[in-house]
Amino acid sequence: MAFVPDNFWMAFALTIFAGLSTGIGSVIAFTARRTNYRFLSVATGFSAGVMLYVSFVEIFAKGAEALAARYGAAGHWLNATSFFGGMLLIGLVDNLIPAAENPHETHSEAETAPLHDKSGKALLADEPGKTYGAHHHKLMRMGLFTAMAIAIHNFPEGLATFLAALQDPTLGLAIAVAVALHNIPEGISVSVPIFYASGNRRKAFVYSLLSGLAEPVGALVAYLALCLFTGSQGGVIPPQVMGVLFGGVAGIMVYISLDELLPTSRAYGKGHESLLGLVAGMIVMALSLLIMK
Repeated sequence: MAFVPDNFWMAFALTIFAGLSTGIGSVIAFTARRTNYRFLSVATGFSAGVMLYVSFVEIFAKGAEALAARYGAAGHWLNATSFFGGMLLIGLVDNLIPAAENPHETHSEAETAPLHDKSGKALLADEPGKTYGAHHHKLMRMGLFTAMAIAIHNFPEGLATFLAALQDPTLGLAIAVAVALHNIPEGISVSVPIFYASGNRRKAFVYSLLSGLAEPVGALVAYLALCLFTGSQGGVIPPQVMGVLFGGVAGIMVYISLDELLPTSRAYGKGHESLLGLVAGMIVMALSLLIMK
């Protein structure tokens, strides 16, 4: 592209950071002495808090402002339609993924323990005497389908991060951090079955990392398509189009928070850890927005 907006490269870098954090999940799984489920619970709850707060307070409001400026009172109707359209889109994407390969399925400590065992002699908890190579094809298939499921999920997430950063780098940074925290357990979900199937930590890490690449790739493809179809000059998307996209992005992020992050957070945590993470995420996001105003 000969001409790109001023924030293009920063937005793209933030999207890469958010996407490749699936690799962080893999690293944590292999290097930590044991999986810290309390951390995962608070982190995913925190991510949900950031996403919910920023969706309703900033992104949805920005969409309404842009559309109302262009279409008047009808702009608010269009914004609400875009919001629920975003929820419908991510819901359809979610239904494409087989339940058995859902990337947000939690893994027990018995399942993840062999990842920390440097001897490579760890056994499957439910089948004593059989190594992690047992049921090779089934486990490898599960790992690859999980990676594919995450890749599909990460397309709209990548677009959300990229568009927010393109419009407002501070907002984009907050969303990138929230998505990155959300992607850490996903990286573990890819690593567990692939490691069990192959006994190869490097292969599990590479597949985990590749699944996250869908985020920047999806953002770039969607951005180029938008520029092409809107006939934008210099890579700048028209304000009314950005308004519709912001409404959709808010819907996508709310759906992800309620359908994926909060259930995952509660599954990993105990007591009120999930709620504490949620409230902490909202407070941090609120303070960040207030300080930057």
